Amino acid sequence: MTEESCGWLVVSVSTAGGAASLRVQVWRKLRSLGALYLQQSVCLLPATDAVTREMRRLVDRVVRGGGTARVLHMRFSDPAEERAVIGEFNAARDDEYAEILGRLPDLHRELETERARGRATYVEVEESEADLARFHTWLAKIEARDYFAAPAGDAARAAVAEAAGALASFEQAALSFEAPEAPEAPEAPAGAPEAGVAEAGAPVAGREPPRLRAVDGP
Repeated sequence: MTEESCGWLVVSVSTAGGAASLRVQVWRKLRSLGALYLQQSVCLLPATDAVTREMRRLVDRVVRGGGTARVLHMRFSDPAEERAVIGEFNAARDDEYAEILGRLPDLHRELETERARGRATYVEVEESEADLARFHTWLAKIEARDYFAAPAGDAARAAVAEAAGALASFEQAALSFEAPEAPEAPEAPAGAPEAGVAEAGAPVAGREPPRLRAVDGP
């Protein structure tokens, strides 16, 4: 997604005089939005509608918490400078995607190891599902601040999808191990009576043949 036409926000925040927790809250919010720091306490963000709303909320929180904050709208006069800034945003997102790509092999190794040990079980499926869910959540957070479609994003999405496929295969192995299908009964030869049905006049095992009453004629 390209946001060049939206302009930019220069955000300046000082939490001096506020509670110690306020500094942590501001840092977490700006990091979660992928802010690019120009210098201490001053950062840059694309002026999307969502980011602008978040900045209004942040300014209000800072002021109520005893700090000071200012958000200025700006546009680059030099397109080359703007492209360089976008490149910095993308480099930061690529580093984050690389973290996902670097850790996903551990999940694959865990699945392979448990299968080799004969421990493809429901418990292992649940544990691996929890791990995969964390990767999905992590990926979604990075994508939310990937304003300019960083190049490594496609590889990270493909890797998470591949891990989901590996887990689905492991789940099938666990199903086969813990709940194997009953073997199918052999097909009866042509002309043989159905199971539980005796031929006419033939005694049934464990049961005496019926006795016939004499029927008086007319």
